[in-house]
Amino acid sequence: MTVPVLRNSAARHLFLARHGLQGRPSGAGKGADLTGVIDQLGFVQLDSVNTFARAHDLILWSRRQQYRPRGLQHLLHRDRQMFEHWTHDAAIIPIESFAHWRLRFARDEARLASRWQDQRRDDFHSKIDAVLRQISDHGACTSGQVGEGESRGSGGWWDWHPSKTALEYLWRSGQISVLRRDGFTKVYDLTERVIPAEHLNRRHHPDETIDWCCSGALDRLGFATSGELAAFWDHVSPAEAKVWCATALAEGRLIEIDVEGVDGKLRRSFARPDVMDSLPLAPVPRVRILSPFDPALRDRKRAERLFGFFYRIEIFVPAPQRKYGYYVFPLLEGDRIIGRIDMKREGSVLAVRAFWPEPGVRMGAGRIAALRRELDRAAVFGGCDDIAFTENWMRVK
Repeated sequence: MTVPVLRNSAARHLFLARHGLQGRPSGAGKGADLTGVIDQLGFVQLDSVNTFARAHDLILWSRRQQYRPRGLQHLLHRDRQMFEHWTHDAAIIPIESFAHWRLRFARDEARLASRWQDQRRDDFHSKIDAVLRQISDHGACTSGQVGEGESRGSGGWWDWHPSKTALEYLWRSGQISVLRRDGFTKVYDLTERVIPAEHLNRRHHPDETIDWCCSGALDRLGFATSGELAAFWDHVSPAEAKVWCATALAEGRLIEIDVEGVDGKLRRSFARPDVMDSLPLAPVPRVRILSPFDPALRDRKRAERLFGFFYRIEIFVPAPQRKYGYYVFPLLEGDRIIGRIDMKREGSVLAVRAFWPEPGVRMGAGRIAALRRELDRAAVFGGCDDIAFTENWMRVK
C-alpha cells in the first residue's frame, strides 16, 4: 500500500494552522475568544523572562493582537477557566483538562518522592503534613511563608529549604494548586479551594487519559511520531504512546504518512485518515514576532525539519560567546521564519538592537516596511511610546 506524502509546504501550512498562525491575528483576545485560543494550543508555557513581554503573553498576542495580559488573569483567577500546572514546563491549561491531570499528579507524586529524596540531603517528607496544615488553617501562602527558621539557600531548586521542597511536591502531586501569582510569585492554596467542584470531582480511568493525551496531541500537531505525541503533554510514556498509535492504526483511526522536511527528506508519521483531504491554505503573509517558547517552535528539532530554522536560547551562554543575543525573538512571515530580532523594553522605549535575516531571506523595502509595522504594533502592546533603533541594527550579510 502506497504511503501518502505530505509535501513540505503543505506540512508547514497544516502545522501553522493547527497552531493558530494561519489567519490574521484579529479577535477580542479575552473571554471566550481567548479561551478558544488556549484550547486550540492545548496549553501556554509560562516563563519569567520579561525583556519585552513574558512568554505566555507574547504567545497569545501573536495570535490575537487585541490581547492584553489582564485578559489571561481574568480567565485564571477570576473566572477559573484555566489552571496552572506542569507539562514539559510550567504552563497555563484549560480547566476542562484538569481531570486528566490526575494521572500526572499520581505519577509525579511517586516519581518525585523518590527522586527528590535521593537528590537532596534534607528530609522534605517530614514537612509535608506541616505545610498542608499551615495552608489549611491559615490560608494561601507563598514559598517564602513556609519553613520559618529553616536555612534559606540561593533559590535554585537544588538549594530549596525542606518546606519549600514539600510545597512544590504538594503542588506537583495535585494536593495544592496555584491560587494566583503576586508578580511572578506563586500563591498556593488547597486544591479543593481553587478548582471548581465540577472539575475537581471528575475522574477518568488512566486508559481514557492516555487516549485523550495522544488524540489531543495529534489533533494539535496535525501529524506526529509516537515519540512526539508522548512529548506533547509529557504525561504518557513513549511506550504508552507507541501502543496507542499501533492500536489506533489497526482500528483505522490513524494512517501512516511521510512528511517532507525542508531538505526533502521524508519522515514517517501518523495522522488522521482525512488529513490529505482537508489541507489548509497558505498563512497570510504577515510578519509576526514570536516568543522563543511559542508552541510552534517549542520542539526545536521539528522546527528545524519543517522550516530549516535552528534556535538556541543564549541566556546561559557567556556574552562574548553568544551568536545573537541574550533573548532574541523569531520572526514568522506567512509560512517562513525570516529571521530573529534582539529587542528590549527600556522604560517607555522599545529598543531594537539587531535583526538577523535567515539565510536566503532578502530584506527588500516591502519586507522591511512589514517588519517596521509589526514593531509599531509590538510597541503599543508593550506600552512603549517610541522605538529606538541601534545604528546598523539591520544585520544583512
